Amino acid sequence: MKKNTLTTVIVIAALALIAVWMVGRYNTMVTEQENVETAWGQVENQYQRRMDLVNQLVGSVEGMAIHETQYMTDVISARAKATQVTVDPSNMTAEQLKAFQEAQGELSQALGRLLVSVEQYPELKADEHFMKLMTAIEGSENRLSVARNTFNEQAKVYNTYIRKFPNNIIASIFGFEKRPYFEADEAAKTAPKVDFKSLKN
Repeated sequence: MKKNTLTTVIVIAALALIAVWMVGRYNTMVTEQENVETAWGQVENQYQRRMDLVNQLVGSVEGMAIHETQYMTDVISARAKATQVTVDPSNMTAEQLKAFQEAQGELSQALGRLLVSVEQYPELKADEHFMKLMTAIEGSENRLSVARNTFNEQAKVYNTYIRKFPNNIIASIFGFEKRPYFEADEAAKTAPKVDFKSLKN
């Protein structure tokens, strides 16, 4: 009788330890997943900030009666497309992130072409509001780069954790999926670069 009781206690204790261990690993996965989603929120905030600045820039250029209509049309079209492509951070896929990145990349390229064309218009370069917007957009691009890098770092920590054994078993049981990364944009290697400093001179 005592032997059976001892065996039962040992089994219950072992199961309790396993349960505590699993709960600890599960909670860590939840925390790391939340960190990825928080980092994604910062990415979205920075893209929204840039979108607001682009809206102001477009209004400023239109207000100055600039006739680079093709560049303006490209920016407006790319802006509309970029606002339609969204990513669900709780169910993010590589395809979603790629589509999002491509749409934002198209906007960056269209914006770059528009800003290059501004060199032909001294009245815009002399406009204080326009120059402040360009400075803000330059800062926004830097913030976007930082936010994307932070997201990739958080995603790497999370992905590494859920892929390690035996964490991968728990991740599989509870449906923790790998998060995609921002990839280097191949088009950016050949895309025209905007020299904001030259526009300010």
